[in-house]
Amino acid sequence: MTLREKLNVIQTELKAPKNLYNKFGNYKYRNAEGILEAVKPLLKKTKTILLIEDEIFCAGNDKNNEGEVAPRFYVMARAILQDCESTEQITVHAFARESQTKKGQDESQITGSTSSYARKYALNGLFILDDTKDEDSEELHNEKENKSKTKEIEKEHIEKEQIDKINELVAKMGMSIGDIEKSLAPVGAKKISELTNDQAKKYITFLTKKLEKGAKNG
Repeated sequence: MTLREKLNVIQTELKAPKNLYNKFGNYKYRNAEGILEAVKPLLKKTKTILLIEDEIFCAGNDKNNEGEVAPRFYVMARAILQDCESTEQITVHAFARESQTKKGQDESQITGSTSSYARKYALNGLFILDDTKDEDSEELHNEKENKSKTKEIEKEHIEKEQIDKINELVAKMGMSIGDIEKSLAPVGAKKISELTNDQAKKYITFLTKKLEKGAKNG
């Protein structure tokens, strides 16, 4: 059996569920240690060994929290599957960037956690564990935060239906651009498109009442 065939056995039989739970973030996750524990029986079965190496290097500069220029350090992890019956080996790399600071951790702990993170993704790549973004990844955290902000912005911004309704009302009232700008001034806007969702609701109510009042007086 070639090393690639042995790796195929490991990839198809390895079960490394996300069996850890973060109460603060309310999510499940796996770590490198869990993957290593799960793969050991399969290494014995296929007569292979797994080696993991780290290499730290600097790539450019960045600014720290004080605004000072500081080197940007990365940890590159190598997951190496070695065949015990030949000289064949397969290597997968993964990278993780060290944070400038991390609450509750000294510099050595920051390097250690970064190494663990890089190793986990090197193992994920080697054993083709599910490519779903881990809940403990900063990438997914940022993605969720951005989606949440986008939803909030969309919720706050004026809707197309509201714009159409306002245009309909100002047309019926024969309001000029100057009249519109003047009536929008109290809410801090110059254009209809600048209104928020709530402001648009209030402006529609204002125009509707003004139109009704004008009809009664007419």
